Parts: sequence; structure tokens; C-alpha cells
Amino acid sequence: MSEQTTVTANRSQPSNLLRRDVRFLGNILGEVLVHQGGEGLLEIVEKIREMSKTLRAEFMPELYEEFKKVTGSLSPEIRHQVVRAFAIYFQLVNIAEQNHRIRRKRDYERSAGEAVQPGSIESAIQKLKEQNVAVEDVEEMLAGISLELIMTAHPTEATRRAVMDIHKRMAADVMELDNPTLTYREREKLREKLLNEVLTLWQTDELRDRKPTVLDEVRNGMYYFEETLFEVLPNVYEELERCLHKYYPGRDWHVPTYLKFGSWIGGDRDGNPSVTADVTWETLTMQRQLVLEKYESILKELMNVLSFSANIVKIPQELFDSIRKDEEMVGEVQCVALRRDGKEPYRVKVAFMLEKLVNTRDESLKGSGKRYNSPEELKQDLYIIDRSLRHHYADYVADTYIRKLIRQVELFGFHLSALDIRQHSKEHENAMAEILAKMDITADYAALHEDEKIELLHRLLQDPRPLTSPYLTYSEGTRECLDVYHTVYRAQQEFGVNCISSYLISMTQGASDLLEVMVFAKEVGLFRQEADGTTICTLQSVPLFETIDDLHAAPAIMSRLFELPIYRSAVTARGDLQEIMLGYSDSNKDGGVVTANWELRVALKEITAAAGAYDVKLKFFHGRGGALGRGGMPLNRSILAQPPHTVGGGIKITEQGEVLSSRYSMQGIAYRSLEQATWALITSARLAKFPSQQLEDGTKEQWEQIAKSISETAQDKYQDLIFRDPDFLTFFRESTPLAEIGELNIGSRPSKRKNSDRFEDLRAIPWVFAWTQSRYLLPAWYAAGTALQQYVDGKDENLNTLKQMYEHFPFFRSLIDNLQMALAKADLTIAREYASMIKDDEIRGRIFGLIEQEYQLTSDMILKISGQQEILDNVPVIQESIRLRNPYVDPLSYLQVLLLQELRTLRARDEDDAELLREVLLTINGIAAGLRNTG
Repeated sequence: MSEQTTVTANRSQPSNLLRRDVRFLGNILGEVLVHQGGEGLLEIVEKIREMSKTLRAEFMPELYEEFKKVTGSLSPEIRHQVVRAFAIYFQLVNIAEQNHRIRRKRDYERSAGEAVQPGSIESAIQKLKEQNVAVEDVEEMLAGISLELIMTAHPTEATRRAVMDIHKRMAADVMELDNPTLTYREREKLREKLLNEVLTLWQTDELRDRKPTVLDEVRNGMYYFEETLFEVLPNVYEELERCLHKYYPGRDWHVPTYLKFGSWIGGDRDGNPSVTADVTWETLTMQRQLVLEKYESILKELMNVLSFSANIVKIPQELFDSIRKDEEMVGEVQCVALRRDGKEPYRVKVAFMLEKLVNTRDESLKGSGKRYNSPEELKQDLYIIDRSLRHHYADYVADTYIRKLIRQVELFGFHLSALDIRQHSKEHENAMAEILAKMDITADYAALHEDEKIELLHRLLQDPRPLTSPYLTYSEGTRECLDVYHTVYRAQQEFGVNCISSYLISMTQGASDLLEVMVFAKEVGLFRQEADGTTICTLQSVPLFETIDDLHAAPAIMSRLFELPIYRSAVTARGDLQEIMLGYSDSNKDGGVVTANWELRVALKEITAAAGAYDVKLKFFHGRGGALGRGGMPLNRSILAQPPHTVGGGIKITEQGEVLSSRYSMQGIAYRSLEQATWALITSARLAKFPSQQLEDGTKEQWEQIAKSISETAQDKYQDLIFRDPDFLTFFRESTPLAEIGELNIGSRPSKRKNSDRFEDLRAIPWVFAWTQSRYLLPAWYAAGTALQQYVDGKDENLNTLKQMYEHFPFFRSLIDNLQMALAKADLTIAREYASMIKDDEIRGRIFGLIEQEYQLTSDMILKISGQQEILDNVPVIQESIRLRNPYVDPLSYLQVLLLQELRTLRARDEDDAELLREVLLTINGIAAGLRNTG
């Protein structure tokens, strides 16, 4: 066999294994269908599948009509089972694909030998060494990088926890199929086990019978810490330190904390009245309970491992001294009494540590030596054990167990993950207006001009006297607003100042929005100026700039704030670091995908320049959704998509909805995702420190101007349809399952900020989710074709310029490739079926015609620019995945249209049918599983 043949065989082998797993699980599902519904159920499912597959291969009008006739003639009972069959099939395919990602990484590492995998941590460090980057520069870069991944409860994860648990068990079993040592009987037992799991899945309700509470969402978020992140995160650090030791030996590397997780779940109250101050406190308590349980579990394991005897090795006096101190502070501990002779001192020490961890939950012991009053105290005990072990050459044990636990304490503290608070700016204004009126400071604060508000708030921040009184009565909204700040103060005292340090302000439109939060923080001691002039600030106001207009205003707003001495002193107290959040969802909904991407890039640069003038570093918080229409993309690409010089103060990125389960439900995938993120961070830091000068500045400026003009054209085209066409909202509501999505119990938060039918009040998530379900994916590509074509304007030289930009301008390449992904997942043949639900023929024909024309134009322009024959030729793995999935998604889409028509006809007569609604919701779940990146 030739070398080329060997390479080809090695590449095709993993792909064959994926097909094997899909076929294996599909056959098991077929058995379950026969077992539960008889041969007839399997036959009808197979018939629909084959027809759909044939139609995808070649569209035939006669077969198309027969296909619709077959799906439309199903009895309600059979139809219900058919929907579930296709939906569960996608769950099985997703398990197989996730396992295959882990298999591919392992296969690469096995076959590559000494070769370094692209996109790995080692490849990033190797690149630094190859470019002769000095060790001091490496240390500086590592001290400067920072990535916080923020879990949110945004309702785009339609999968129940019970179903996810089944998926996890199945994934482990499918992975075991690769074990070459399995006997025939063991393989058969494994198949029986998987058959039982699929049967359980079939008999488990995919739908929640009620909306989850906020605390349900908190538990769902904590699931990922419990199952994967607590183990995986320290492993990523360990790998980075291994690579640093390999390429930069002679240093005692301990990488600063650069990668961690945070959360909005339990803190995000914007538009969600269920998130109260009490819920926030309960969230922090639940998080602490989990992290303490994790530490206790590890220490119990250590109790078994650390059997070193003082009769055999010489143990340093430091360890004995710490045990004596524990005896004085903690008192009698039952398991210590068994070892009073002190011959196994590590076990004695760990027993005291366990007792102190248990006592950490007891607030009445706060400040005493009977408990750990801070993670730092626990870490100091671990360092004592670490030093002692190394003293008698038990380095392996120290490296394997103690160093990892020290890293876990550094990462998770006693609070597990930092919780951000978020609230709408209007809520603060309302509360401030009421408080100032009661204090007779100003009768109508809300009516003041922005400059007057700034002047008043600045004066109040300098005044040490309180604005509120426990003897005054406030409205419920104002009381809750104040309670949040009291809770944050109490939380920082109990769980440490890092448990909550960012307060995000939705719809920030002026400097006063940030100053209001600071005034409230001053009321409870989160912001204060000491007598010696020192400023204390443990809660930072974080603006969220969401709409296109807000992005334009952002640099001036931040400059205005930095000019205020008292605000600048608050930033100084936070290490001269200001956090700023940019909203991808609302800017996209407001201006379209092309304009949103461009305006966000411009805002990044201009806000960075504004802050630089005041010597302020910025930490940008990117509010990306999972879907393409909300800024969604792989984690490493989202990091590299930022201009390198804008990441100096660190990056935060939201991890939402289905992204959480696809990235973090399995340890292997979670590790790879975080490894790639680390690679991207180090790469970005290298490019910022040693910028490439491949292009002349004039070329860069020219391309920036071209991108700007394309953005302006795209915005006009987008807003002509979305905002200026009087019939567009009718088209949107009637041709998508928007209303029905609101009945799917996947989130505690309402789909609209207000009880309003205005487009402006519709949240970006259901906006994108509805377009994805109906297969338009309109927010992720609409208006791009017109903008690109108008720039080219039939001129070959302009087209050549766009081709060069695609090759050498990372921003433009990322934009074009995201458009490709959206176009590949969209399907206007299916979308036409959804459009058939529109009552007015004129509205349907006219607007669908506009969308269809733009889709074709966008596809044509992208192929011309990229030089490809077909959309997604540049990523054949994803192209093939979409191609294979579509025939199975299509039946769910056709059935969804049919069910929506029936349900809406009933409801038009003021009737309803719970089972019919249930079927609609099942199709929504199934399509979400089939398309991934749904919202």
C-alpha cells in the first residue's frame, strides 16, 4: 500500500466508525419502534425517511405531492409517534457525533506520534518558541490573557435534564464499542444496555410539564460543573504548564488564572421578575454547597492515598505544627482519635480539613478557627501538605493530587463561579426617581436632561450621607432594586468579593445609567471614599451596548465617564480595568448580520481608543448567542475574530442554551473546546505583541472603507424589509412558530420585555429561534447578497478586491464563512411550506419573493468571492453533516406546518387541543436537535 493510500485509509477509518455508530443506534431505535408500536410504525417511518431522502437527492414534483399526502394522512396517534421517532433519531445522531469528535482527537494523537495537533495548547507554545519569543515575553503574555465564559439561562436548550442524563449514559456505552478487548458476550451485553437506554428514552417525556423555575435553571447550569468542568478546567491548566516546561525549561511555571467560568443564572433579572434578591442569595448558597461537596469528596479520596508513615519517612515539623494548631482551634475530631500517635500525620491533617470544610457552611462560626473563612485558608493548608510531600520526595503524589486541588481552589473558591447581576437601565431610573422625590432632592429625576442627571449623580456620589431610610416606604420595584445591592454586599462578606463583582446594565444609553448603579452601590457600602481619599469599589457598573445607535454612542459615553474624577477613581480601585458588554443579538436584530458584525468591530476599536486616552484597560464582554443570527460561532473563532489589540484587558463571552450541552456535557469535548480557546488566546496575545505587517496600511484602510460601505447598503436593505415594510410582522408571525415557541417550557423568562406586540419589544432569542425552526434562518444572512452585489456592480476589479479581502482580511473571511453556514442550513423549499400559512396571498407572494431572491443572490455572491463550487466546500465535514441530517429534519418540518395549521384553525374558533399543541412542541424539540445552533 502506498503512503498516499495509507493516509487516505487513516482519514476514512474514523468516518466509517461514525457511520457505524449512527447505523448501530438507528437499528436499535428501529427495534424499539417495533417493540412499542409494531411493524407498521417502523414501516411508515422508513417510508417517510426514504421519500425525504429521495427528494433531497432529486426534487420530483410528483413524489413531493405524494410525500405531503403521506405525512398529511397520518392518524393523530401514529403522527405523534412518527414525530417522536425522528426527534429521538437526532438525539442518537448527536450522541454519535459528539463521541466521534473525541475519537478523532484520540485517533490523531495516536497516529501523529510526536507531531503536534493544530489548534492545541502545545502548538501555541511551540509557535512562540519557533518565533524566538523570550521567556519574559511569554510570562507577560500569560499574565495578560483572560477568558471568562458566562453561562446564561437563555431558553434555547430544549433538552430536559432527565434526557441529558440518558444521553450521558449512552455516550459512555457507545464509546465502549471501540474497546478492542470486549468479548462477544460483553459486546452483546453492551447492545442490550443501549437497547434499554433507547427504550427508556422513548418512554421518557421530552417536554417539561411546566416552565422551569430560576432555581431549576441554576441546577441545570451547575450540572456542567458537577459533571465536567470541575475536572476538565484544571486539566487544561496542567497541559499548559506541561508545554511551558517542555519548551521553556528552567522556570517553575504556575500559570495565573486566565480561564474560568461565570454565570448569569440567578443574577439576570432583566425582564424576568422571578429573579429576586432572595433567589440570588439561594443561587450562591447552592453553588457553595456543590463546591464544598466537591472538595470534601477529594479530601476523602486523599485520606486513602496519603498513608505515609512517620515511621518510614521524615516528615517536616511544619505539618505537625499545623496539626497542633488545628487541635487547638477545631477541637476533637472523631477519626483523628484513631490516630493520636501521629504516625500517619497526613491523614490526621486531612481529617481536620474535612471538619473545617463542614463547618464552613455554619455562618455562626464565621471568623473562628473552626472553619475556613476564605478559600485562601484552605489553600494554605494544601501548600503545607504539598511542601511536606516534596520534602520526602513524594513529588508524584503532590503533582497528581495536591497541585490539582490547589488549582481547583484557585478556580472555584467557595463560590464555584462568579455571578453577574443584570438589570434594565429603566428599572434603576424608576427607583432613583422615587428615592430622590421622597428626599425632596428633585421632583422628577426622569425628566432631567442627561447633563443634569450626571451633575446630580456625581454630587450624590461625593456626599457621604445616605439617600435611603428604613423608616420610609418604597414601592415594590424600588424595594427590590435596593434589596439586590444589600444582597450583593452580604454575599461578598460571606462568599468572598469575587462571588459578584459585575453589575450589567441593559440598554445603556447614557453615562447616567452607570452612575445610578454606583449611587445605589454607595448606599450599601459597595462603593465608598475613605477619609484618606482612598476609593473602595467592589462592584463595577458594566454598560451593555446593544443596538446600532447604542454602539455609535458608546465611545462618547465612556469618555464622559472617564472624565469624572470620582468615576475614574472607581475604575482605579478595580485595577484601572473597565468591563464593557457588547450585544450581538439585539444589534443583529436591529441592523442585520452584516451591519451588526461591522458596527461591533468599529465599536471595539473606538471604545478601546477612547479608554486608552484615559489609561484605562478594557475587558470586553461579548454577548454572543448560540445561533448564527446571534453571533454564534466556535469558541476559538470567536476569540480570534476580535482585533488583537482589543483583548488586552481580557475577554468574557456568553455560553448560551444548546451550546452548553454541545460543548460541556462530555469531558473529552469540553477539554478540546477549552484547549482550542487557550490556543486562540495565546495566538491573539502573540499577534497583539508582535503584529504581522503583511499588508500595507493603505490596503487595510481601503478594505475597511469597503466593508463600511457594504455594511451601510446591507443595513438599508435589511431595514427596508424588517422595519419599513408594513406587512412584514404579519409575514413573520404567520409563517413561523413564534407564538407556539412561547408555550415550550424551556425558560423561566418571558419572550418579550413588555406585554407588547411591537417588534422592538420582542427578544432576540425567539426572533432567531422562530426563523430557524421555519428553516429561513433569515437573521443570519438576509441583505448580504444585495450589499455585496452593489459593491461589485459588474466590475471585475471590485470582485477581485473582495476575493483578496476573503483571503487576507480575517474579519471579512469570518463574515463570509458565517454566511455560508447560515445559507447551508436554510432551506427555502421547506420555508415555502411555512409561508403557506400566511392568510393574505399578496403579502405571502411579495415578501417570500423578496426573501427568495435575496437568498439566491447571497449564495451566488459568496460562491464568486470564495471561488467555491458549492456552499461550504471549505468545510466538507460540516457540509456532509448538514447534507445527511436534512432528509431527517424535513419530515419534522412538514409535520410541524401541518400541525400548526390545525392548531391555529382550532384557536381561531376559540377552541384548543392539548395533544395537538404537544405534537407541535415535539416537532420544535426535534428540529432543534436536528439543526443544532438553534437560538
